[in-house]
Amino acid sequence: MTKYKVDYNSPIGIIEIIGSDEAVCSIMFSERQQIINIPKDSTPKILLDCLKQLDEYFHGQRFTFTFPYSVEGTNFQKRVWQALTNIGYAEIGTYKTIAMSIGNEKAIRAVGNANGKNKLSIVIPCHRIIGSNGTLTGYAGGLWRKEWLLQHEKSFHKGN
Repeated sequence: MTKYKVDYNSPIGIIEIIGSDEAVCSIMFSERQQIINIPKDSTPKILLDCLKQLDEYFHGQRFTFTFPYSVEGTNFQKRVWQALTNIGYAEIGTYKTIAMSIGNEKAIRAVGNANGKNKLSIVIPCHRIIGSNGTLTGYAGGLWRKEWLLQHEKSFHKGN
């Protein structure tokens, strides 16, 4: 299966999107300062849709994502990632609430580990998970990005 890459220049850094003709499989922050993967004639529509929807998200115009994506991981990881998708825009959860939601209250550390292996940043909203004591903890893109994303969603949340 052919994989394609395209970059999105977000307000908090370049995001590299990887996918195929069928689905997006990775949306990860890059520490690069310049875009190197630009859309081409061969770029699948799914990746272009992802770019557009991320742009809408960052402009406060999109609160859910509709493009197809695929995940690879253990059954446990997939259950955690599925549970993350149930945390709504501008809402937060904890590692413990995710562990409880998948029926394994004692798996808090394992939930944190699965959270850290999520390759679909923003779309599978691991940035919405905080520590039980209310502190920001672990985020592969950096805690400053996690804080920015939470504030961004809060600023566009219809409840404000």
